[in-house]
Amino acid sequence: MSVVRAGLLAFLVGVVGSAQGTGYPAPVEGDFVVREFTFTTGEKLPELRLHYRTIGTPKRDASGVVRNAVLILHGTGGSGQGFLSPNFGGQLFGAGQLLDATRYFIVLPDGIGHGRSSKPSDGLRMTFPKYTYDDMVRAHHALLTDGLKVNHLRLVLGTSMGAMHCWVWGEMYPDFVDGLVPLASAPTEIAGRNRVMRKMIIDSITSDPAWKNGDYTEPPLQGLRGAINILMMMTSSPLQWHKQYPTRADADAWYEGQIKSRVASTDANDMIYHYSASREYNPSPNLDKITAAVLAINSADDVVNAPELGLMEKLMPRVKRGAYILIPTSDQTRGHGTHSLPTVWGGHLKRFLEQLPNPGGT
Repeated sequence: MSVVRAGLLAFLVGVVGSAQGTGYPAPVEGDFVVREFTFTTGEKLPELRLHYRTIGTPKRDASGVVRNAVLILHGTGGSGQGFLSPNFGGQLFGAGQLLDATRYFIVLPDGIGHGRSSKPSDGLRMTFPKYTYDDMVRAHHALLTDGLKVNHLRLVLGTSMGAMHCWVWGEMYPDFVDGLVPLASAPTEIAGRNRVMRKMIIDSITSDPAWKNGDYTEPPLQGLRGAINILMMMTSSPLQWHKQYPTRADADAWYEGQIKSRVASTDANDMIYHYSASREYNPSPNLDKITAAVLAINSADDVVNAPELGLMEKLMPRVKRGAYILIPTSDQTRGHGTHSLPTVWGGHLKRFLEQLPNPGGT
């Protein structure tokens, strides 16, 4: 295990053109239904729908083990669709790039409660099962093994919530994956300011009389506005915000635009579930059980995972094959959102992949 405080590396990867203008094969979308899925609470869904996108083709070794599958997991409130952006997929999935989709089989799922997977806003509202991160990881394992017939992962890479899922993957399915790359996370119970901000988001919605215990006919606008205010501060980047909105008028106009668009695209019940799902997350007792190689990357300007807490320095020595990178604040970092910028951390990923043992020899 090594703990590294690294200088910022702007790792620029060229994008090769294609007929779709993305630089990589067109994604294939689908839905997989898990029958009678039982949650950690004991609640059940007769049908749990999991939406996903895949890019590329799985390749098996002589014994039938898939050796080139890469699972990429999104953050809280996001979906797999977000990874198809020019700033992410456009930097990673193209020919000759780090996760070249002609070499790798890339899986971009929507987690439970997110995107086009089953979620409270489909109709069950607050009677939807109270899912946890463990449930989300078990569901993705079922999608891979039963739906996509993937019996092994070369890599699990996750951003924010997806990064926390990386740690759960490493403990829950230690022999299933070769490498884990959690981007913007800490493998310990969510407490202190992090927990308080999540509770503030939930309480802002549930304390709005218009919420009506989830059975609202009109969105609880005041509750949503308050929740989004907290979320924006959680993911804020003072350096970038000041540079982009240098006057009072600029800042006010941008803020009002953000509130308007975010309130319109956010379901209150879904948001409550998003931030409640982390309530039992705590990989710290079992870090020594992780056998996969781990590259954990955080940024110094991340409000959610504040480096001054020293959590990673205390926890990473217990990860047998782990390395920790702390990227200093710079003009290229974006606070918590640095997790979605391969141009910032791509060089570290490149070295990790080069050094990652390949049991299949392919």
